Amino acid sequence: MALTLFQKIIAREIPAKIAHEDELCIAIHDIQPQAPVHVLVIPKKLIARVGEASPEDQALLGHLLLTAAQIAKELNLSAGYRIVINNGPHGGESVPHLHVHLLGGRQLTWPPG
Repeated sequence: MALTLFQKIIAREIPAKIAHEDELCIAIHDIQPQAPVHVLVIPKKLIARVGEASPEDQALLGHLLLTAAQIAKELNLSAGYRIVINNGPHGGESVPHLHVHLLGGRQLTWPPG
């Protein structure tokens, strides 16, 4: 099976602007940002989408959200930010590797899509 785009970034086969990295995840700046701050928090473990996560992934999923919150603090998003997880083609998923979008740096509107 071919590696996903994010697996290639994790393996350093494709360059990326890294905002954070630890043993469980990597966070990179999105190359097509939808807000002044747009960071993707990606687990190093391949989970295709949140709808395919298992109960054993609970701690990892929590880690992704806490990491996004920490990055938001580091990037001075104290006025607010949005966290988004797309699931499946109708949910806007473009890469079959779970990732959390951290968006901020401007007033975000609702509904988002």
